[in-house]
Amino acid sequence: MNIKAISGPAIKTALPGPNATQILDGDVEYISPSYTRSYPLVAKTGRGMVITDVDGNEFLDFSAGIAVTSTGHCHPKVVVAIQKQAGELIHMSGTDFYYENMVTLAKRLSDIAPMPGPHKIYYGNSGTEAVEAALKLARYHTRRQNVIAFFGAFHGRTMGSLSLTGSKPQQKRRFGPPVPGVTHVRYPDVYRGCEGGAQDAEAFATGCARFIEDKLFKTILPPEEVAAIFVEPVQGEGGYVVAPTSFMQELRQICDRHGILLVADEVQSGAGRTGKWWAVEHTGVQPDIVCMAKGIASGMPLGVTMSKAEIMDWVPGSHASTFGGNPVCIAAALATLDVIENEGLMENATKVGTHMLKRMAGWPGKHKLVGDVRGRGLMVGVELVKDKKTKEYAAAERDRVVELAFERGVLFLGCGPSTVRIAPPLIVTIEDADIAIDVLEECISKAGS
Repeated sequence: MNIKAISGPAIKTALPGPNATQILDGDVEYISPSYTRSYPLVAKTGRGMVITDVDGNEFLDFSAGIAVTSTGHCHPKVVVAIQKQAGELIHMSGTDFYYENMVTLAKRLSDIAPMPGPHKIYYGNSGTEAVEAALKLARYHTRRQNVIAFFGAFHGRTMGSLSLTGSKPQQKRRFGPPVPGVTHVRYPDVYRGCEGGAQDAEAFATGCARFIEDKLFKTILPPEEVAAIFVEPVQGEGGYVVAPTSFMQELRQICDRHGILLVADEVQSGAGRTGKWWAVEHTGVQPDIVCMAKGIASGMPLGVTMSKAEIMDWVPGSHASTFGGNPVCIAAALATLDVIENEGLMENATKVGTHMLKRMAGWPGKHKLVGDVRGRGLMVGVELVKDKKTKEYAAAERDRVVELAFERGVLFLGCGPSTVRIAPPLIVTIEDADIAIDVLEECISKAGS
C-alpha cells in the first residue's frame, strides 16, 4: 500500500446522523452499558486512515481502534490473507491439534523478539489473555506467588489482569476481591513526579524503581516470594507515559538480583508503534516475558505470550485456549508483520511521530490547558490541566476536546485522567498528521476559552 495523505475529513450530516441515531437507540436497548463510548461514531467501513459511518460521514482516524489497526483499515494484503485462510480452514483448535502457521508465526515472532532465544509462544485471543497467561506462567515457573505492578497500569479486565491494573477505580469497583498477591508501586511519571530538569527526572525515575528494593523488600514483601514485575514500557491507559531508560534498567537489575521475572506488557506499545518492534527495545532492557496483542494482527483478535524457552516449562493441561491461535487470526498476523517490515511502517512511525512531537512541543507554553506533551513514535499524549502550577487534571475539558474533534471529523480517544491519546495507524502521513494536529489545537483553544 502506498502511503498517501487524504484531503481531510468530510462531515455531511449532523452528528450523529439519522442512521446512526437509529442504531444508537438499539444499542441502548440491547448492548451492555459497561462499554466506554466517547462519542456517537457508528462505523460502517474503513480504508487506510479513513472511517466512514452509516450516514456517509468520513473521519480521519487517529485512534486506530485503540492502537489496533496498525496497517490501517482493511489493508489489501491483510484482507487477502484473511480471505484466503477463511476459504481453507477457519478452526480446528490449536489446543488439541496442530496448525502449520502456529509454528510459522512463532518462528517469525522469535526472530524479532526483544530478548535472546530460544523462545516459546502461547496463543490467546486478546491482550488480557496474554497477561493472564504471563501471570500464571510466572507463578508456575518460579513457584512464587507474589507479583509487582504499577499505579497507572492497564493490563486488562479479566480477574488476574484486572488485579494488576491500576489506572481507574471504576475498572475494579464492585468486582472484588482481586486475585491476591499483587503490590502496586509508583510509575515514574516525570511530568508529575519532579519539578527540576533532566538530572532531577533521572533521579526520580531511578528512585521509583529502587523503592521496590529499598522499601518493599525490607518491610512487607520478601523478594524470594516475588514471581514477576509487570511493566508497560509506555503506559497506555495510564496516559501515554514513557518509562525512562534508567527506570527500566534498574528494574532489570532488581529482577536479576532476586530471581524475579521481568514481564513487558507490549499489548498497546508493540508491533512497531513506537518505531521499533517493541517499545522496550528503546531502553536496551531485555525482558523475560513479553505480552502482545492489539496491532499484531491489524484488527483480528490475537494475543501472544512469548517467553524465554526455559521459562515456559509448564506441562500439558496447565493452560490452554480453544480459539487462541485461530488460523484466520494467524494469517492476518503474518500479513501484518510483513506489511510493517516491508513497507517501512516502523520508520514511518518514527518520522511522523517525531514531526508531531516537534509541532506540539510549544503547546504547554502556548495553551493554558496543555500541561505536557510526551510520547514515543505513534504513541503521543497531550495532557490537559486546569492549572499549570498545581497540575490539576482537566478531565472534563479533555473529554470536551475529544468530542469537539469528533464533530470536526478527527477521531481521538482519551487516556489517563486527562490526556488526549494520539495513536493513528502506522501508515499515517505527515500531511494526515498536520490535519489532525490543526484540528486538535483548534479544539483545545475552544475548550480552554
